[in-house]
Amino acid sequence: AEWPLRPGTREEMEVSLKKAVLGKAFKKQSGTVTAAIQALSDDEKRAMKQTLESDTFKLKVGDVSFEITPEMVGEVKSVSRTEHVREYVPSVIEPSFGIGRILYCILETNFKVRESDEKRTWLDLPPLIAPTKCSVLPLSSNPAFEPFIKELSAALRKLGIPNKVDDSSGAIGRRYARTDEIGIPFGITVDFDTVKLQTVTVRERNSCSQIRVQMEEVAGLIHKLCSEQLTWDQAKQMYPEFTAQQTIES
Repeated sequence: AEWPLRPGTREEMEVSLKKAVLGKAFKKQSGTVTAAIQALSDDEKRAMKQTLESDTFKLKVGDVSFEITPEMVGEVKSVSRTEHVREYVPSVIEPSFGIGRILYCILETNFKVRESDEKRTWLDLPPLIAPTKCSVLPLSSNPAFEPFIKELSAALRKLGIPNKVDDSSGAIGRRYARTDEIGIPFGITVDFDTVKLQTVTVRERNSCSQIRVQMEEVAGLIHKLCSEQLTWDQAKQMYPEFTAQQTIES
């Protein structure tokens, strides 16, 4: 890269070498030695000049050491050069880093496939960055579930938890899969036990495991899970695990 400058002078150390003497001493390696000497910093060139006044100079190129004698060096002096452009090598090149790249990295990193079924994909978005934190799913289109769905959605909104009600037709398993695909970390299911016992199930996206929780506690539980005040493993210790066979059917 180039950095335009106003014309000015710059002091630098210049080394003139006796190429015939270098060639005789180092033969095929004389070019390597010459390039290494010219690549020395100004301070290193000054140190070499001082050393050569009374001794030989040890030049190290990689793992090989070369002995430079005073006869090989013509002169080491300070010269003034006029600069119009200064060349430099940037340590970091990042021409663009917008929100698009950040989102792409998040999606690519968190895209997963279920080991048991390659057709089932899911987004492993952490609850803190998931746009929708929780889904509310009635087990069926039974009208008795409607008041509970509205109550749950309102309780979640009151705590600032973005949620999505999925009361579409289809098996509950397919609806779980749809919420997994868009990265919703938790799902609340309203079933017949909700009507009879005032409890709901809470499902965790990554493990697909479920627990049963009292209606009045579930919004607070989701809030703690999404804000990382509580882990899913801790929640499983606090509430009974749920399996589909445990549901009381009307």
